[in-house]
Amino acid sequence: MLQPVSVGHKTLADYTHIVGWPLIDEIRTLAEPLSGLRVLHLSATAFGGGVSEILYTLVPLMRDVGVDAEWQVIYGREEFFNATKLLHNALQGHPVDLTEDQWATWKQYNEMNARELSSDWDVIIVHDPQPAAIHSLVPEKARHWVWRCHIDLSTPNEATMAHLKPYLETYPMSVFHMASYVPSGMDGSVNIVPPAIDPLAPKNMALSPEDAVYVCNQFGLDVDRPLICQVSRFDPWKDPLGVIDAYRIVKEQLPDVQLALVGSMATDDPEGWDFFNATIAHAEGDPDIHILNNFNNVGSVEVNAFQSHSDVLVQKSTREGFGLTVSEAIWKARPMIAGNVGGIPLQIQDGESGYLVDTVEECAARAIAVLRDPALGKDLGRRGKEHVRANFLMPRLLRDWLRMFATGNGPA
Repeated sequence: MLQPVSVGHKTLADYTHIVGWPLIDEIRTLAEPLSGLRVLHLSATAFGGGVSEILYTLVPLMRDVGVDAEWQVIYGREEFFNATKLLHNALQGHPVDLTEDQWATWKQYNEMNARELSSDWDVIIVHDPQPAAIHSLVPEKARHWVWRCHIDLSTPNEATMAHLKPYLETYPMSVFHMASYVPSGMDGSVNIVPPAIDPLAPKNMALSPEDAVYVCNQFGLDVDRPLICQVSRFDPWKDPLGVIDAYRIVKEQLPDVQLALVGSMATDDPEGWDFFNATIAHAEGDPDIHILNNFNNVGSVEVNAFQSHSDVLVQKSTREGFGLTVSEAIWKARPMIAGNVGGIPLQIQDGESGYLVDTVEECAARAIAVLRDPALGKDLGRRGKEHVRANFLMPRLLRDWLRMFATGNGPA
């Protein structure tokens, strides 16, 4: 058996005061005929990335409305995750494809996990490319299958996509964040569903200014000086080195500014530690650059505190499947400056609820403008939070899945 993930309990009614009764009522109506539907989410890891953060809320909310949902993670060792990290990068445009041996490793672990997968599911939702071959190996283990893609496939490495695509095309249904991510020739039903955040999770729940100050102070930040913060994996696509470069430009004009780079290290990201160390090296010992991860006791509440206390939040991605950290940050009603890539423009109305940038220099200029005009930052943060509330909170994502299960375009 594959490893089940314990997700705890959540109640849809607790979200009513945030998203409103009409959405809650729509969800209840959609869920009623789906009571008892057996749904399995299958992913590569139980922590450290956006997929796992979504599932820790989505699965218990599915259960709360009567769907018999479960989440299991596949088994893999370092050789497998080395291959799948390369696969992930190549699908987002990196020029290096997997070697024949790495593709063989990917297939071998998919075969092994397919054998261990339990059967008699109504729906199995396979998340991302790591376990994507499983449907072609054991299609009989569920009545319906869905491939849920969380990454940007708009300009993939052509050789990598050519190798993977036959496995993706076997799925009767697929779900993507954006229409531009859908590879040509995908058969079956294709759905466009952006992801969402949990406003009641420890990372996003309301935190008093006093509590945020207390937490930031514990990590050596001077809480009386301005703070720029990026919360993201230590990954070349997230461009933490570029954030440091932008911070240095800001510091020339505003010498009191500090920078916090905060990220979690995931089990399926073996390159993470190398790039974490490269980020430390790029900081060159600057005492005003704070580089932290979950091994420094930085958890969800700490991330919340850093974001809530920041004067400017940054997500300077150069490639991004969606970038839920953007919505998470904006939910704190703080001004956000982010890369104009992937799903980020869906979350930011440029100039109204934040800023979209393409270069280090643009990022620095926007940060300087916000730091010099606190009223501007407040207006951006307020409008940004309302945009997230209306479009990117978890009850909306739950509704979208129920619609897919219930209609002819969905798997039930």
